[in-house]
Amino acid sequence: MTERSAAPFRARFVLAALVIACLAFLPIANWIPGGASAPGYAQNGTDWIYGSAIAIGAGLILAISSTSRGLKWLWHNDAMARPIALFTRRPLAVSIGTAVVAFAAYALIARLVFAAHPLLIDEIVQMVQANMLAHGHLSMPVAAHPEFFSGINIVDSNGRYFAQFPIGGPAMLAIGVLLHAPWLVGPVFGAITVLAFSVYVRIAEPRPGIALGALLLLAFAPFTAFMAGSYMNHVTVLTWLVIAMAALAKVMTSETPRPWVALLSGLGFGIAATIRPSDAVAFALPAGAWYLWRALRTPARWRDALPAALGVALPLAVLLWANARTTGSPLLFGYELLWGKSHAIGFHTSPLGFSHTPLRGLELLNDYFLRLQTFFLETPLPSLVPAIATLALTRKVNRFDRYLLASSALLVGLYWAYWHNGFYLGPRFMYPLLPVLAIFSARFFSSMRERFGDARAYRTAVYASLCALAMALVMLVPLRAAEYASQYPTMKWNANAAAESAGVRHALVFVRESWGARMVARLWALGVTRPQTELLYNHVDACRLDLGITKAEQNGLRGAAAFAALQPLLADSARTIISPYSPDPSERALPNTPYAPGCVANVQEDNAGFTLFLPLLLAHGGDNIYARDLGARDTLLMNRYPDRRVYLLRPATSKMGDLPRFYPMSRDSLPDLARSQGTRRSIQAGSAPSFGRMSTITMAGR
Repeated sequence: MTERSAAPFRARFVLAALVIACLAFLPIANWIPGGASAPGYAQNGTDWIYGSAIAIGAGLILAISSTSRGLKWLWHNDAMARPIALFTRRPLAVSIGTAVVAFAAYALIARLVFAAHPLLIDEIVQMVQANMLAHGHLSMPVAAHPEFFSGINIVDSNGRYFAQFPIGGPAMLAIGVLLHAPWLVGPVFGAITVLAFSVYVRIAEPRPGIALGALLLLAFAPFTAFMAGSYMNHVTVLTWLVIAMAALAKVMTSETPRPWVALLSGLGFGIAATIRPSDAVAFALPAGAWYLWRALRTPARWRDALPAALGVALPLAVLLWANARTTGSPLLFGYELLWGKSHAIGFHTSPLGFSHTPLRGLELLNDYFLRLQTFFLETPLPSLVPAIATLALTRKVNRFDRYLLASSALLVGLYWAYWHNGFYLGPRFMYPLLPVLAIFSARFFSSMRERFGDARAYRTAVYASLCALAMALVMLVPLRAAEYASQYPTMKWNANAAAESAGVRHALVFVRESWGARMVARLWALGVTRPQTELLYNHVDACRLDLGITKAEQNGLRGAAAFAALQPLLADSARTIISPYSPDPSERALPNTPYAPGCVANVQEDNAGFTLFLPLLLAHGGDNIYARDLGARDTLLMNRYPDRRVYLLRPATSKMGDLPRFYPMSRDSLPDLARSQGTRRSIQAGSAPSFGRMSTITMAGR
């Protein structure tokens, strides 16, 4: 490419750098009224200023010292010569060694930080599906009383239940289930990503030093490592995308058609589509356009384009077949069946009832890039500075740069139009950007040297980066690991081991959830849709909603009729506040509204302690059955399992982090409870206490 022909692409790189810099440094979300915000921006800005001052200040001192006569030994122009030479001579050995070390790091994170447990609801529900697949089932029959076993991202349709997610992610986890080590799926696929990226980067980046730097960045960036220690499907989708990219690079640099390699690239994109379709589309569309362009210019290259297309089609056929067997339609995904068309990408009303607009999408992108500044590298310097600077300083472009930028722009555009805020272990929707961030960050020093030479500015950048890296390794990454290790204690609780220790076997265990969680399950049991349930639960006083649900249950209302009966409760939605009485912050309350005795009892139960039911869907030790505690309705399951001992599972208190315990229950106590609750319902009006009195009741309970 000539200097003149490269000029338009350089301009686009500079424009891309400016756009990313604005999103990554400016609190745009805070400037848009009435929408989302970046509440931690002030603290982040302070951290960037002080962290950058320390790193750059130390780097400048070292740069000045390295040019003085007595301290010239501080600077070595050939400091990286030996590692680069080794990588040049034995790229496969170095790549395998890097992948092995990366796997060990990811596995340690999985065990020591995340306790080898799925923690986020997405991970848990996909593990539910993975267990089904490992036993040869796409779905399972719904229980006779589904309200005891339902979950927010679990679809209940035509008497069967299954996860809302595309089949590919759970299929990857099912491999681990079959090998009795699902917690290793993330580390193994993370290591495969490192190997595949080594193949790609050695083709896309001819300078071995930069290729090695990019490989190490991708392998050991904290965002990569922590995510690879989890059960999230972002790990496996990145693996297949990078495999596809590596095969694509092989095909595009071959002088003759490589149909089998092209088939592999198509399979990579296709399998990625069975895991996270949007991510696959972002990287597959530019690749498909590239294949088509080459085939139209050189007819012999149809021998590449057609196998690549076949490779994409084969996994998609499996995905469509799985959809047809579960949702009833090849093109209908579980999340659309569960949440409706409003779940799809686009600017419209979301399933949770708020409007997703282009401005809100901009707020989300701003949040993602602000968070990338921290979570990508965890350095005191903003993490995106090297990549942004490289984009701005780039003078030469190649076809792989254009491919990566086009794919990255598509990915960002798709998530701009997606309503959900994807944050877990970092801005997870941006996880597929890691390869391009690694490559452009690794080019930073080369770009600086080309622009400024081997002068003080370049040396300052090198030393500042080394100081920032040292601070990250010694302080910031361990602090992040400790933060993650301290989170979600209940999710990391080993129910099987605890049951065995307590002698709980062949038992029916009722799990005490919060009052709000029980109401949500009862709404689902009435056939109220997920979006309608979210609307009611998030905007209606908890006591009024509970009484309305009870009335709908007593009247035998279902589906649309049940929602129609409950919809008038939304009239006062604008006046509801977060309940001041329950430890569950999701419950709503209407000020100056009396509470019926039954509602008082539910609030008191919340203050006595509750736990989470969904993780118990993965507990299978001791032949125990775990079910949601629904008070008097528990008799339905007790009658169904008359030979099992009965336990209640809840923490001893409502203190954060208090782990659940098994409490034996008497089968004779629940009929009395049912009669008591019936009496309470008969005196709901008139003598119920007001909020002022409730505060006295609940404070005593605490």
